[in-house]
Amino acid sequence: QPTPGIAARIVHPETQAPLPTGEEGLLLIKGPNVMKGYLNQPEKTAAVLRDGWYNTGDIARIDDQGYVFLTGRLSRFSKIGGEMIPHGAVEEALQQASGTDEPCVAVISKPCENKGEQLVVCYTDQAGDPEALVADLKDRNLPNLWIPRLSNFIRIPELPILGTGKLDLNTLNTLVNA
Repeated sequence: QPTPGIAARIVHPETQAPLPTGEEGLLLIKGPNVMKGYLNQPEKTAAVLRDGWYNTGDIARIDDQGYVFLTGRLSRFSKIGGEMIPHGAVEEALQQASGTDEPCVAVISKPCENKGEQLVVCYTDQAGDPEALVADLKDRNLPNLWIPRLSNFIRIPELPILGTGKLDLNTLNTLVNA
């Protein structure tokens, strides 16, 4: 739960309309802990602060007791055909399909003329055959928009990892969108 004096709310990521209790959306925070803005950067400040509410960039839900559950990052979603697709959920399904516990897939996006964005899978040899991975995703009854095209699978020697142990998304984006 937020500490005393801190307010949290969940809004639709695009319309900023408040969402009902339990529904997943963009987490906004308001309170004395929120910064006043970025020094000499009014555009950047306006992008994250509105009426005192700070856009965390986190996807979350708040239950009926006021507990906040972080479920992802807005930057780890793609908007495809008007629908928000969570990269983490697609990665998890692909990882399960690979049959190994060793991380071997990463999902990012690139622009798509027809649908806004499209999913791209960077995979290592440990992931196995992309055709088998896609077939497994279809067998899991994932929505069609969640299933990357075979042409969007890119084999890489290894997943780039930051010093913190997290996936280096900037390196992957540079690789895919260069």
